[in-house]
Amino acid sequence: MDGIFYALLPAIFWGSIVLVSVKLGGNAYSQTLGITLGALLFSFIMYIIKTPHMDMLVWVVGIISGISWAVGQLYQLNSVKYMGVSKTVPISTGMQLLGTTLVGVVVFKEWTTQTTITIGVIALACIIAGVILTGLGKKEGSGKQENLKKGLLVLAISSLGFLGYVVIVRWFNIEGWAAILPQSIGMLSGAIFLSLRHKPFTKYAVRNILTGIMWAVGNIGLLLANPKVGVAIAFSLSQMGIVISTLGGIFLLGEKKSRKQLAYVIIGCSLVITGGVMLGITKK
Repeated sequence: MDGIFYALLPAIFWGSIVLVSVKLGGNAYSQTLGITLGALLFSFIMYIIKTPHMDMLVWVVGIISGISWAVGQLYQLNSVKYMGVSKTVPISTGMQLLGTTLVGVVVFKEWTTQTTITIGVIALACIIAGVILTGLGKKEGSGKQENLKKGLLVLAISSLGFLGYVVIVRWFNIEGWAAILPQSIGMLSGAIFLSLRHKPFTKYAVRNILTGIMWAVGNIGLLLANPKVGVAIAFSLSQMGIVISTLGGIFLLGEKKSRKQLAYVIIGCSLVITGGVMLGITKK
């Protein structure tokens, strides 16, 4: 039972990050800086508690991974101004699932049987359909259509950043607990480098330290859940967070949706979650 509880932590906390960050205020640069400050603070505490072995490879790979995460998070938050939270998060989640799955299949040879191939292809179809539905709605003016195009481009860059964050650690087989501190240092370094011209050191950066701690708690939850319930269940449950952020964007942040748009968003989220759960089944 405690394994399921740990597995739900990423869904709850990661699913709330964009929502809470937008609610706390500031631009994407101060928000990203604040998140990385919170993550670094939390990682120092966890390092003192766990004190894992870390050689030079762990430090280098962890820092590069953290910089990639900073790119992913910054551009994800930037896309909110074009598309809103309720569109950004499910589309972003779908893009990340597609990217990590394709790398897993091509590079890490995850699908080795007819069953995993069949389930995986159906899962990808669900995710693609979900992403498309989430972006649909009533016909918008040219200005909003342009914003959607800009938002999708920004999200594509974001997804590449998140993909690098995950893949490089797996490629070098870095243990999760050992990677936490180097990753958080890379996250903060990347955030400062990308944000420096935009004067991110504001009160909103301080406020968003809270979201950084939330991200770190979700990360710890996933590390604790993996050995207890397995990667498949932990991965699948972590995808449930898009429900929180998507519906929160509509009902808490007041993002306006027609009934038709709301139906598309809910169906799209359901398909992305279904695809995520099915992908979890295909994992070793």
